[in-house]
Amino acid sequence: MEFVHTSVLLKETIDNLNIKPDGIYADGTLGGAGHAGVICSRLSDQGRLIGIDQDEAAIAISTERLAPYGRRVTIIHDNYSNMKYRIQELGISGVDGIVLDLGVSSYQLDTADRGFTYRECAPLDMRMDQRQGKTAKDIVNGYSETELFHIIRDYGEDKFAKNIARHIVQARAVKPIQTTEELNAVIRGAIPAKVRMNGGHPSKRTYQAIRIELNHELEVLNDSLDDMIDLLNPGGRLCVITFHSLEDRIVKTIFRRNENPCTCPPDFPVCTCGKVPRGKVITRRPILPQKEEQEENPRSKSSKLRVFEKA
Repeated sequence: MEFVHTSVLLKETIDNLNIKPDGIYADGTLGGAGHAGVICSRLSDQGRLIGIDQDEAAIAISTERLAPYGRRVTIIHDNYSNMKYRIQELGISGVDGIVLDLGVSSYQLDTADRGFTYRECAPLDMRMDQRQGKTAKDIVNGYSETELFHIIRDYGEDKFAKNIARHIVQARAVKPIQTTEELNAVIRGAIPAKVRMNGGHPSKRTYQAIRIELNHELEVLNDSLDDMIDLLNPGGRLCVITFHSLEDRIVKTIFRRNENPCTCPPDFPVCTCGKVPRGKVITRRPILPQKEEQEENPRSKSSKLRVFEKA
């Protein structure tokens, strides 16, 4: 299957990177090289792009698509959580811009056997890095009812989390839940018919929750942003595109803390903690996709772009 992925907020992200032709840029979620390709097209022979992705299919297609840019490009098969270490390994001490486009790519969703989509029957997989042993099937069949309830409530923000967790445990007691179709049937049975008729797909939130848990998406994001800000050269920018409120909240909180790290009580007349701002938040409010983009690419509707600039 061809790797098709429409990069969301592409123009807005590129504009906010303030690309310098001889600068060094990193894309931590390389995917189909949508953002990376535009960055490379604006670089001189002295410029450089380091692209990182944990998905083998993304590495293969981006290697092919970025081949015309030759030595300007370095591609690394890894999780973006290791970006700082992997870039320093290359003898690079700082970069001029970083892009993170979070969430699942259209290719991953549309490749049924990856198990990310609830719209086709496939094995329960959902691994972003297929070198990983654990799959969605292990979570669905191995987590306790309480653990399932917590992840569906916290990561899926589903008000029927308790009922869904109970139905999963009851169903798997009869036989293991192996496919997306089987899981969909269980979730459907846990959600009242009236809600199913008016809401979106009943499985959407549960699948999001399982995917986030399996791939440690929120922990990785939370643990990586400070390192990325460390890696930026003065004036360098970090652009992060999120697709749900949990990710957006983490980005917003960490950007604000780096802009105003002071831990002194509010009534202190003078700061004594000695923590100085590491830069400034460029986006007081997140940048949202234009109406035209939302119509052309429905998957862009929930996306938000936040930008931080290093001091």
